[in-house]
Amino acid sequence: MSDRDVHGLGALPHNFFTGTLEEVVQWARKNSLWPATFGLACCALEMMAMGAAHYDVARFGMEVFRASPRQADLMIVAGRVSQKMAPVLRQVYDQMMEPKWVISMGVCASTGGMFNNYALVQGVDQVVPVDVYVPGCPPNPQTLLHGIITLHDLIRTGEIASRRDRTGAGAEVHVEGPVPGEQPVSISPSR
Repeated sequence: MSDRDVHGLGALPHNFFTGTLEEVVQWARKNSLWPATFGLACCALEMMAMGAAHYDVARFGMEVFRASPRQADLMIVAGRVSQKMAPVLRQVYDQMMEPKWVISMGVCASTGGMFNNYALVQGVDQVVPVDVYVPGCPPNPQTLLHGIITLHDLIRTGEIASRRDRTGAGAEVHVEGPVPGEQPVSISPSR
């Protein structure tokens, strides 16, 4: 290594100005997710609570839930999906702009939950590719925020885009739920 490399551009820390264009694009995507409103059952109440001022999702660049799928790039499927709703869910997903991501929120959206019957889809991954599964019945806002942060990490590394190009499937990451009686430390509400 020459003296010029140590004192020149090689000595600069890796930051916004010295990053590659791909890293800058991934950073922008990570910090500007616009979720589509797709609340189907009781999980939707927890998703709305996560969007309220107490949890301050504006710090993640997603303070506005979009009513139009053409303005959204993140679908949070919150609640059980009926057989009649599945084509509508797919249509909304198809109308979303690329790249697009899906979070399956709650056990009903992820596996059908306690409703094992003909009227409900037994997992939203049968309709759309899911990137992150958030457990719980219903999951609390902290768990959903943990799922969103997990999605942010996957977007930042570019892992989802490369997998979707290869296989057409989502990342299928399962987020661990909070331990009962233990307060999550990494996600705190704003004051």
